[in-house]
Amino acid sequence: MNRTRIVYVALFAFTVAVSFSSCRDKRSTGWEYARNMYDPIAYNPDQANKNFANGVTAQTPPLNTDPIGFVKFEFANTKEGYEAAGASLVNPLALTGKNLESGKHYYTVFCSPCHGDNGDGKGHLVQIEKYSGVPSYHGDAASSRGGMMKDLTAGKVYHTITYGLNNMGSHASQLTPDERWKVVLYVQQLQKIQ
Repeated sequence: MNRTRIVYVALFAFTVAVSFSSCRDKRSTGWEYARNMYDPIAYNPDQANKNFANGVTAQTPPLNTDPIGFVKFEFANTKEGYEAAGASLVNPLALTGKNLESGKHYYTVFCSPCHGDNGDGKGHLVQIEKYSGVPSYHGDAASSRGGMMKDLTAGKVYHTITYGLNNMGSHASQLTPDERWKVVLYVQQLQKIQ
């Protein structure tokens, strides 16, 4: 036998051995890189946990604590809270082109389907008759809580975005407080349209 043939036979035998050794466990995907990425070290929230007395991983937060980044809104979801917010809340953001552009974006995404692009209360959901009675931000439209929509203060608009009103749901989970104030800036520009 010549040397080349010996090398080919050895290579073939090695290939067959590797093939058979990789076929023994059907669930195995082969070699794994960074095994701890596949098997998490941390407990899952719904998994039993021997480290706590009650055996539950997802513990109730301590009393009087807030999540990181949580901004507490001090006004209740009542008519009195609405009026108090209207009287005392002032928009902390400056009226700049950047803030207005950002507010217009959030308004277009979250508000215009009902209130319309121009704040006229004729968004596409109103036009297909899914909702009715959506107020306009300008003209002689009246607010369901009293007063004219064009005269709503920044605090009242912010309160309504935070809690919702009538058919409008709360947008507190979709918009951060800063984003809500940007929408308020844009809505106040729509209120000025005659």
